[in-house]
Amino acid sequence: MASSLADAGRIAQTDTPRPVRHDGLVNPLEMLTLDDLHTRTSVKWRLYPPDVLPAFVAEMDVVLAEPVERAMTDALRRGDTGYPIGTGYVEALAAFASQRWGWDGIDVGRSLMVADVMTGVSEVLQLVTEPGSPVIVNPPVYPPFFAFVSKIGRRATDAPLGADGRLDLEALGETFARAAATGLPAAYLLCNPQNPTGTAHRPDELASVARLAHEHGVRVVADEIHAPIVLDGARFTPYLSVEGAEDAFSVMSASKAWNLAGAKAGVVVAGADAEEDLERMPEVVGHGASQMGALGHTAALREGGDWLDEVLSGLSANRSHLAGELARRLPEVRLWEPEATYLAWLDCRALELGDDPAEVFLERGRVALGSGPTFGPGGAGHVRVTAATSKAVLSEIVERMASSVR
Repeated sequence: MASSLADAGRIAQTDTPRPVRHDGLVNPLEMLTLDDLHTRTSVKWRLYPPDVLPAFVAEMDVVLAEPVERAMTDALRRGDTGYPIGTGYVEALAAFASQRWGWDGIDVGRSLMVADVMTGVSEVLQLVTEPGSPVIVNPPVYPPFFAFVSKIGRRATDAPLGADGRLDLEALGETFARAAATGLPAAYLLCNPQNPTGTAHRPDELASVARLAHEHGVRVVADEIHAPIVLDGARFTPYLSVEGAEDAFSVMSASKAWNLAGAKAGVVVAGADAEEDLERMPEVVGHGASQMGALGHTAALREGGDWLDEVLSGLSANRSHLAGELARRLPEVRLWEPEATYLAWLDCRALELGDDPAEVFLERGRVALGSGPTFGPGGAGHVRVTAATSKAVLSEIVERMASSVR
């Protein structure tokens, strides 16, 4: 291996003055060293031994936005750690959606705060399907989709992405038709934006999805957890904003965009024609969000826009930096250039490292990346990299990958 973990820590500003924190003025991705990050106790920094550089899970290497930190620490000082109540989170999300996406479709009366996005997805799927029902997914896709669908007694049904990484609408229509032919109520679990490819689905694509879903009687549930994280040159389109999506659901959260995955909270949003379904939701489903999550997410949506803009600018720069580092050190690896999210999907098949290159990179290079096969069909020979870190750490990730094939 070309460099040690200590070397990686030094290149991430250990020997230079630390930037003063002023939200909106400093790139939050460049504020922490590896020494700082190794004091964290989350799964990213504790799953593997200290000599492994982790980039496998969707956690950002950032300090919290100041309004978020203030809201949460003020609550701790007050001892305000009971059960959350009220519609403040949903109202903040509605205002954010209106400002950022020009969409006024989040109605407090058709929304419910839940523990997190996958809990919300699971509960909605149980509302609109039956045991044994097909739930269509687009692999390669977020691995927990498969696990959660199985857990609730439904059957994941693949409609793989096209060769360009976008929705294959012809294949999707054929899969919808087969699902409808089972005689069981079917659902489509849409990842928007797409994880791991970073694709931001276009309005015309989503309108076609709505048309196909209506034609075949398939209910759409959109996981839109990465919605705020859209990079230069792309835009996010809420699924519920397209014509024909009135009977669908969206599940959203501030967790990914503001690095609050451990502060649990999410929101289920029902389309205009899905309100009666939402009314059937068991009341206890709304009990799962944490007070720290609700307060932190609300502050992020209301006051964390400047911080988010700096992160998005840094992520766009990281996208270019990662592409350049791969071209220089691993030209055989293809980067699916992301339009959204802070994830990078890498096609490593030309390196001939087998179905799971992540295993090789971990063993030889001591770098932990997302395992391609866990993302379903189309994942073999690929890895996912979490790119929400400093440029120095990104360079070290690529260097360790390169050292594995020398």
